[in-house]
Amino acid sequence: MFRRHFNLKISIAILFIAAFYFQSSAQQGWDVPEALKAKNSNIKFDAATTKEGEGIYTKNCVSCHGNPGKNNAMKTLNPPPPDLSGAKTNKLTDGELFYILNTGRGVMPSFKNILSENDRWKAIAFIRSYHKGYVQVVSKTDPTKAKLVKIAVAFDQATHEIKVSVKADEKTGVIAVKDAEVSLFAKRYFGKLQIEKTVRSDANGLAVFKFPKDLPGDKTGNINLLLNVNSEVYGEIESQNKLKIGIPTDMPSLTKDRAMWNVMKKAPWWILITYFTGITVVISFFIYLMLSLKKINELGKK
Repeated sequence: MFRRHFNLKISIAILFIAAFYFQSSAQQGWDVPEALKAKNSNIKFDAATTKEGEGIYTKNCVSCHGNPGKNNAMKTLNPPPPDLSGAKTNKLTDGELFYILNTGRGVMPSFKNILSENDRWKAIAFIRSYHKGYVQVVSKTDPTKAKLVKIAVAFDQATHEIKVSVKADEKTGVIAVKDAEVSLFAKRYFGKLQIEKTVRSDANGLAVFKFPKDLPGDKTGNINLLLNVNSEVYGEIESQNKLKIGIPTDMPSLTKDRAMWNVMKKAPWWILITYFTGITVVISFFIYLMLSLKKINELGKK
């Protein structure tokens, strides 16, 4: 009994902390990595893309942000979404707007897996049409060249460093992809953990990351690594690798014990009891209501 009450208190405390975290983080500004602020679109923001962007914005954004310049954003949200025609949005770079669309936060979803990259840029084109004085800087990136890029990952046991080599197989030969933004992540239970900060590849197309010595892996020490490479010339390239570089850890399965994220049959008892009690109360109320109506009807006939 004590353990059940203790677990209930802990779960409630976690919910309150999570709610406070999301509310406080939503009130802060966006922490966009410096390397991503300078990202630009390879699509020109002209009348055609702006028109297409209007449709994308209307379908995905207007319900919360409202119509630009109309000050009719959903004010019931905390904090209320900004009117994207405002001066605060105008000060953001195209890269910052693109990052915000990709990442999402709080009630705002990530649109990276909802909209294509071109559609995300078209939505930004529509938003920019309300920003006086805005002048677009078109990216030199050719999106079709991404398939030319080859990413090689190696682990240096002596220095405990991960070395990422980025090269492109051009018609003239293999060349190093220099000055590309390279981000390294380790896949974890609830997302991905960034390893150090985003770095730029050197003249040899090499990016080096110091890997932590105490990061747990699976039973044999394997860790799934996710790589993101962003080049002005070749665009955005992602790669996945599995390396035996972590501490061997026999981590329990997420579905082994009762937990809030588990399936119904393994949910915490207090959640199941609350759920079925609620259903029972609702059904009982409707039965009582129907019986009362039947009784009233019988009295009316008499």
